[in-house]
Amino acid sequence: MRRPYNFSAGPAAMPAEVLEQAAAEMLDWHGSGMSVMEMSHRGQEFGRILEAAEADLRELLAVPGHFRILFMQGGGLGENAIVPLNLSRGQVVDFVVTGSWSQKSLKEARRYCQPNLAASNEADGHTTLPDPAGWQLTRGASYVHLCSNETINGIEVHELPDLRALGSDAPLVIDFSSHVASRPVDWSRVGLAFGGAQKNLGPAGLTLVVVREDLIGHALAICPSAFDYKTVADNRSMYNTPPTYAIYMAGLTFQWLKRQTEGALRGIAAMEARNVAKAALLYDFIDRSQFYVNKVAASCRSRMNVPFFLRDESRNEAFLAGAKAAGLLQLKGHKSVGGMRASIYNAMPLEGVQALVEYMRQFEQTQA
Repeated sequence: MRRPYNFSAGPAAMPAEVLEQAAAEMLDWHGSGMSVMEMSHRGQEFGRILEAAEADLRELLAVPGHFRILFMQGGGLGENAIVPLNLSRGQVVDFVVTGSWSQKSLKEARRYCQPNLAASNEADGHTTLPDPAGWQLTRGASYVHLCSNETINGIEVHELPDLRALGSDAPLVIDFSSHVASRPVDWSRVGLAFGGAQKNLGPAGLTLVVVREDLIGHALAICPSAFDYKTVADNRSMYNTPPTYAIYMAGLTFQWLKRQTEGALRGIAAMEARNVAKAALLYDFIDRSQFYVNKVAASCRSRMNVPFFLRDESRNEAFLAGAKAAGLLQLKGHKSVGGMRASIYNAMPLEGVQALVEYMRQFEQTQA
């Protein structure tokens, strides 16, 4: 079965192999007589699923032993509250605003700590990254918050900042929701990473938190028990009923990622090479075109989320209708910025991007 190419920003397309395996196991997981969604989260069967998912993710992302992997709920927006509840101690937190999601993070944190706007690219319409050399970091800040890939604005931080070199002893917190598992993570520069699974890892409902052990155990008194990282870690992500089916689906995705190859590369390294090639193909076409435009500086363009505009926006509806007829789905840009957006996550094959570029070329020719 040839499926349409789904460019949704999230919930996003999943690997066909993963969906097929989940379908085959829907009524009876490994001879248990149960669907995964019917299992007790404390039963032996789900325990095997959870243990394998955590081990596979630790291997894929090369997560060091002194970091804990937590499977939580609430999404990225929930973590905008949960992180300051756990890490801020009610004190100053530095925020680097690079787009819509980091703006939301800053706004939510005001409820629980004293946020300092260390840097912002709002003046240029969120099209560049603030130079770390110019960040106004606070001495003694509890942590520094950075969204390492802005899904809406199409900005990606390709090299995480070295906060110590910038004169800060604070841990770096990154929201890597929309590019997790698309590239390696330099854990030597990260204290905590969080992200919703529904873009690159699985269905909506699961939130991933990878946190350094020394940052656990400092939650504010008002932090709900189910969101206290220490409680979650001490109970192996099962203090309350976790999103069991979403964890299972993410686990299948982790196994799929481990099987991926690109030449001599495997796993995340293979995915990064593939993602570089996909993004280059689409950006190169847009840059050569007089019909389409991408406004993000080339040095910080996202490999995962490619926003673009028709120079004549009166043709937007015709473009979207033609794309849908061609089997290219969910290309409409976010309502806050307009235009178009192609999210080309891990599950999007190179052939999907090639099909999009060919459609864009043909549409441009018909409008000439």
